[in-house]
Amino acid sequence: MTARGVWLFVLFATVSPTFAQTPVAFEVASVRTVPPSDTPTAALGVKITGSQVRIAALSMKDYLSYAFNVSPKQIAGPDWLAEARFDVTANLPAGADRDTVPVMLQELLRERFQLKIRKERREFPVFALTLARNGRTMTPSTLKEADASAPVEVTGSGGNNGVMLDLGGGSYFSLAADAITARHITMTDFADTLTRFVDRTVIDATGATGRYDINVKLTREEYDATLLRSAVNAGIRLPPQILRVLDGAPANPVGPALEAAGLAFDSRRAPLDVIVVESILREPLEN
Repeated sequence: MTARGVWLFVLFATVSPTFAQTPVAFEVASVRTVPPSDTPTAALGVKITGSQVRIAALSMKDYLSYAFNVSPKQIAGPDWLAEARFDVTANLPAGADRDTVPVMLQELLRERFQLKIRKERREFPVFALTLARNGRTMTPSTLKEADASAPVEVTGSGGNNGVMLDLGGGSYFSLAADAITARHITMTDFADTLTRFVDRTVIDATGATGRYDINVKLTREEYDATLLRSAVNAGIRLPPQILRVLDGAPANPVGPALEAAGLAFDSRRAPLDVIVVESILREPLEN
């Protein structure tokens, strides 16, 4: 890999949002703009401990993605949404469940960024993650499930040597050493995470339940193209000479390698929810 500073901002894929019927808001919340930088960020991701929520250096597109439970590819708005990054520190009100964090983020975005959106349904080309013809070769995970009340901490780091995503509860996903490695991961989370490494939304159509350990070996060309795609998807500005690597790369570098792991990509078209950003401030109002 020749690109310096290629890194991936990740969303906390394992926190499944449940939307409340009435508006709720954080008790106290601070929003801070993260200054632009050409170097990787050390603290990246989300941590929920008790009533404390800390989210570090995620892009506005990632906040919108989490708040409205859609892939970043299903956010329509200005280009800067993928580039501008923010820290959020907030307290949950007494008695609030961590599953209400997404709807609280919606309220925070409306209050501090004057966010206005509309929702649409559009048809997209997608990759459906399916079981390959050679059958299921993923290994069922033997790791014990984490306590549902345990603190949630999901982080990511990346660079020229690859990308590592700690999805919490013993689950992780890495792209390194010419391979994709996932441990103790559900097929839904695996598909959601793969979305950040390819040019389409990936949906889970395996029908497989439980958690698995997965190993996918890549060629050097497949690996480089996948790592570059993750950087482009994350809104990282890359030099033109680096982007030209993608021009000559396979359209779907991960697909062929998945079959050796008992999985496959099926190209389809599917209707997906889209969040259209009609207006939003680039800088948050004062805390």
